[in-house]
Amino acid sequence: MQAKNVAENRPLSSLDDWEDDLLRRYPEPTTAANASFRNYDAEAKPGVSEFYRLNHQFQTLEFVKSKREQYLSLSKRRMSIWEAMEYLNTLVDDSDPDIDLPQIEHLLQTAEAIRQAGRPRWYILTGLIHDLGKILCLWDEPQWAVVGDTFPVGCRYSEKIVFYDAFQANEDFRNQRYQSELGIYEAGCGLDQVMMSWGHDEYLYHVVKDYLPLPGLYMIRYHSCYPIHREREYQALLNDRDREMFAWVNDFNQYDLYTKRDERMNVASLRPFYEELIAEYFPSELCW
Repeated sequence: MQAKNVAENRPLSSLDDWEDDLLRRYPEPTTAANASFRNYDAEAKPGVSEFYRLNHQFQTLEFVKSKREQYLSLSKRRMSIWEAMEYLNTLVDDSDPDIDLPQIEHLLQTAEAIRQAGRPRWYILTGLIHDLGKILCLWDEPQWAVVGDTFPVGCRYSEKIVFYDAFQANEDFRNQRYQSELGIYEAGCGLDQVMMSWGHDEYLYHVVKDYLPLPGLYMIRYHSCYPIHREREYQALLNDRDREMFAWVNDFNQYDLYTKRDERMNVASLRPFYEELIAEYFPSELCW
């Protein structure tokens, strides 16, 4: 089911509102030890609360299947990675564009932090592209079907998912088959057999899955899956490969969450390095 009006498509003033809320829930390790328990649901901005209400109401198993059918033929357009970055840069949030950095600079911030930490080249590239799936917003997808914490569908919703109570409006919540611990899955089946809520992570994974090492693909596919990599839920679905790869997802999280800042990136000076890096792993054009 699609959102019915502009308010439902864009309850957030900016996509950054979701990421700012993540920082509120998961503060940097240096400050987390001093953070007392808070009711994060109650403290959230009205736009964030409405965003999660819509996300939890409409992210059903059937919705996910419909979006996979719509997008995973990868027939929207053909473009290079850098062209996709420039295309994402045309995404203008409702917030003041003079305050928010261009999308391409957010991508470069993450990649540069990883590069400065001396991580492998494929890791730097993963950081550069990990949010490119947000181009779904440019194809008129509502915010709640592009960003947000991701979670398995077709099985019980974890009570540790933010705004858990909002799932009561989801039709799958009343389906007993979907609300057991394993739901439609088998114990230890592995996340590759599990359907996740639809968004930029899952979409981009399918665009790039033939080109990056497995740890990078896990970072892309599950970096928004906070119920698993931060809350340690859904362990019954994981297999040994998932547990090994989630160590990489957890490592990547420090760069994904804590590198965004107001410092401007010199896109022109950085472009040659990143175009060379992109060419090392990707063809000149990909199907999107």
